[in-house]
Amino acid sequence: MDALKKEDINQEVFDLYDDYAHNKITRKEFLQKLSLYAVGAITLPALLSFISPNYLDSIIVPADDPRLKSEFINFDSPKGGGVIKGLFSIPKNTTKKLPGIIVVHENRGLNPYIEDVGRRAALEGFVSLAPDALSPLGGYPGNDDDGRIMQKKRDKFEMLEDFIAAYNYLKNHKDCNGKIGVVGFCFGGWVSNMMAVKVPDLGAAVPYYGRQPSDELAAKVKAPLLLQYGELDKRVNAGWPAYEKVLKTNNIPHTAHFYPNVNHGFHNNTTPRYDKAAADLSWERTIEFFNKYLKS
Repeated sequence: MDALKKEDINQEVFDLYDDYAHNKITRKEFLQKLSLYAVGAITLPALLSFISPNYLDSIIVPADDPRLKSEFINFDSPKGGGVIKGLFSIPKNTTKKLPGIIVVHENRGLNPYIEDVGRRAALEGFVSLAPDALSPLGGYPGNDDDGRIMQKKRDKFEMLEDFIAAYNYLKNHKDCNGKIGVVGFCFGGWVSNMMAVKVPDLGAAVPYYGRQPSDELAAKVKAPLLLQYGELDKRVNAGWPAYEKVLKTNNIPHTAHFYPNVNHGFHNNTTPRYDKAAADLSWERTIEFFNKYLKS
């Protein structure tokens, strides 16, 4: 048959993948349930291939892009995992210090998609640092399935400290002017929300489809927020009304966008949950937000 298209796939398949990707069901359960949608010419291997990330053909800014200096560095995370590896990216021929962006990965470590996002951020006139919270376990293992298993072995609050340590590293870097924001996806969205609570001098936070902090913590948010949600992401969106109420009550600057008819993970251009229009618009808004709060 011809290659599968997004419109060929039942929404329940995307919801099922979301459950699997967030450790709500095992791989065996995922495959068993996925097989129910393998009907007629749509085979289970075809479905599995279609729903899985395709990193090889999805990189937007290559690792050797001549406009950037991009390299892996190590920094200390005394309250977190110890020595953490991260991808540091900066525009070439920079003559002045630049604001910084911490890029926080999903629940599977620093995979090629997040590395790519780090480079994209640098091309917009920032220094970026994309840490790998799997560093204490050997780093991203080369595939997301193993990455998810590894990340489950780490405490999320200890990993949060790793990203706060990344903030401190970048703030004191010779090429950074000390104004720093954070953007994160899924697990990284939760980290971005929490860094807005925990880091007093954080300049701006952009959580993509991230779990919200408790009401008590939400009241302590110190950074302006730009929140990006997918309309079909019922799991994460369920926490928004309570979060919004606390932000409004405490006069915390925030803007939330709900992109119509798109799933959790819509920014990730390596899977069929990707929606180009929503991803492009959300990224444009993200950069405008960082320009406003970090460059002015």
